[in-house]
Amino acid sequence: MTAAGLEVMYRGTVYPWHCDHLRQMNVMWYVGKFDEATWQLFSTFGVTPDYVRNSSRSLVAVDQRISYRRELRAGDIVVVRSALLEVREKVIRFCHRMENAATGEAGALTVLTGVHFDTEARRSCPLPEEQLKRARALVSDFDPGI
Repeated sequence: MTAAGLEVMYRGTVYPWHCDHLRQMNVMWYVGKFDEATWQLFSTFGVTPDYVRNSSRSLVAVDQRISYRRELRAGDIVVVRSALLEVREKVIRFCHRMENAATGEAGALTVLTGVHFDTEARRSCPLPEEQLKRARALVSDFDPGI
């Protein structure tokens, strides 16, 4: 599997405190780095911190699947490449591929489903037309395989 069609949304380093007793990055840090990439991805179609603060709307995760492929260890430089897979009126599906920057090998892949959410009414609601149009233009045919 290649990363064709995926855009870099995060770059970082695995620090010793990210590692567990097996001396590999602990699962909580994979999720954290994926989350940082998520907000970068959202900003590409207008779901920015200002949008969230000023509209009482956000995207919330309702499903996440992770496939761990290779260990990442302290000192490794990682890149997270991301893509939108599906965009509907209230729902987006997207993926992230975390790679070891030196080898290009996938450390982990994740697929997430998010729902556009009214933070005051506490229920789903349609994405605004502008964000919906921008997001649909970014949909990739990448198949993460999970």
